[in-house]
Amino acid sequence: MRFLKQCIPVLTLAAISITLGPSSQATTSTVSARVLVAKLRVAAEYNVGYQRELFTLWVDADHDGCNTRKEVLLAEAIIRPRETGNCSLGGGKWRSAYDGQIFTNSRGMDIDHMVPLQEAWASGAYKWNSATREAYANDLGYARSLIAVSATSNRSKSASDPWLWMPPLSSDRCQYINDWVAIKYRWNLAVDPTEKRDLIAKLRGCGGHTFVLRPARASVHLGSGGASSGGSGGASSGGSSSGSSGGSSGGGTSGSSHNGIDPRFSSCVKAKAAGFGPYYRGRDTEYNWYRDGDSDGITCE
Repeated sequence: MRFLKQCIPVLTLAAISITLGPSSQATTSTVSARVLVAKLRVAAEYNVGYQRELFTLWVDADHDGCNTRKEVLLAEAIIRPRETGNCSLGGGKWRSAYDGQIFTNSRGMDIDHMVPLQEAWASGAYKWNSATREAYANDLGYARSLIAVSATSNRSKSASDPWLWMPPLSSDRCQYINDWVAIKYRWNLAVDPTEKRDLIAKLRGCGGHTFVLRPARASVHLGSGGASSGGSGGASSGGSSSGSSGGSSGGGTSGSSHNGIDPRFSSCVKAKAAGFGPYYRGRDTEYNWYRDGDSDGITCE
């Protein structure tokens, strides 16, 4: 079944009903980002150990032939592109929200994570298991988690917080701040003190234009196998978008530590001494970091 994202105008104030997809809540309402920002955890960022490969990108969760990138392109097209075998897209037309550029070739566009992967990692995703990181990287359960924008604007943004980067197009800035807050709330990601002060100031500058689709809380599973559930929200449960990771809520690192994430030791001996492992082929990213001497599909056992 084709997933249809819905884009919600920032000025929508009344309660609305919306269908996001088979794995999302059927009806919901709007909420002010000023309410949500007050609910965000405040914590220092954890800026150790991030690697993009820890987040599996562009899976085909519903097995319809179109991966996450193409689902977003199809949902956000101004003029829908043609689909041929293997979800190859031809034609179509898109507008990049960040800078207003118009594209008639999807290759000129990036799919941006509203809260970048590195920022998510530093804000709490370093504790997640691999299935939850994959679910975050492919979140089609909330309309503004992933958006199609120009490659130039996306790469200019990189992993910056809003206090370091804002969309060049001033008319998109309040929407951008609202969405940032909504995604952090949805995934129970923290804000550092400077970030929170800046978000509050920017939201104050937006006046009444702070309403977004109320985000369902995502289910988050920790790398140690424990669960910190924020609800049953959307396509983001630990297993629903897991693809090749097997979808197990107990996936990811099987060992334990103060943060649940293997910082990539120089050997399995050191990893095991710190309480990490074992790691399984096809399930744990960490499996590829260490030597599987007996080729049984398990390392650091």
